Amino acid sequence: MTDPAPPTLTLSGVYFDGRTSRDRAATLEVSGGTLVLRAEGGLETRWEITQLGIDPPIPGIRRVLKFPGGARFETADDAGVSALEARLGRNRGLGRVRRLESRWGTALGAVALMVLFAWGFVAFGLPALARTAATATPDTVLATFDRETVELLEGQGYVGPSRLSAARQAQLQRVFRRVTARVGGDYPYRLLLRDGAPQDAPFELGANAFALPGGTVFMTDQLVRLARDDRELAGVLAHEAGHVTHRHGLAGVYQGLGLSLLTVAVTGDLISAGTFAAAVPAALLRSGYSRAAETESDEVAARFLLREYGTTKPLRDLLARLETQDRNADETDVEAGSRVEDLLQTHPGTAQRIRHLRELEERAKAR
Repeated sequence: MTDPAPPTLTLSGVYFDGRTSRDRAATLEVSGGTLVLRAEGGLETRWEITQLGIDPPIPGIRRVLKFPGGARFETADDAGVSALEARLGRNRGLGRVRRLESRWGTALGAVALMVLFAWGFVAFGLPALARTAATATPDTVLATFDRETVELLEGQGYVGPSRLSAARQAQLQRVFRRVTARVGGDYPYRLLLRDGAPQDAPFELGANAFALPGGTVFMTDQLVRLARDDRELAGVLAHEAGHVTHRHGLAGVYQGLGLSLLTVAVTGDLISAGTFAAAVPAALLRSGYSRAAETESDEVAARFLLREYGTTKPLRDLLARLETQDRNADETDVEAGSRVEDLLQTHPGTAQRIRHLRELEERAKAR
């Protein structure tokens, strides 16, 4: 006993002959293994059903059936084409996808999942990718970033020659060498002492210190004058060395500038690195560091200060002076925000950093 032949299927729509854009009202009859197309003007054409192509369904769009020579038949009879697909075993997977898309619940669920995935990638995936790429970045690329950044900062007048005496500069270089020898890791460090408020600067850096990815550290005259002693400056320099060893600046730049820069970093493309380096200074000066990055670097500074001086107070006091811009301030002059405010901040507040440094000291003394 054999299965009965499927009934004849007739679809109504329009026909294009594949040579002109003219459409003709037509019907397509499917009977057994034969297709018969009849279009206005008396046109009748036959094909074998094996010659038929069926485009995947797209919601709101007429179904498209294709024939040899570029001819096509378009119909709004989606149910009829779906029946034909079922008969021929075509587009089964896409049909299931389409059924899911046609249901509001599953469609909204898919959109929600996509939004959740995008948020997860931006919040966690991209930072993790940036940190990985920063770790894998070759030393040659780090040197390129440093060189290009220094040229830009000095060439465009963001910083000027230091006004500190030669003796004072030499003293600070000794402090810097001691700090980097303790907590700096294997990087080609150099300390650039510069005026952070030169005449006609695009904007004033003021009392500031920041590290470039390859180990170049800028410290301004204004910060040196704000400090009461070199222990405070040593704490700042240890903090900047922490940014270098953890490659925070580079990860932040990668995260800010996007995936294209990550590719440059991993492949070590020096030409592209030079191009991207032009964007590094602005990214470094504009974005600041994340809570995690500042906390990690503060912990590096705390280890240095506790080992050298037995206390983290020098850095706590200088942070307070930077916050208040009051030369007589100390850590007690910074008001703590609420815990909720701390949690909502993308960057740690000064009070929070001071509290963390104090906790690290108390923890070390309790051991």
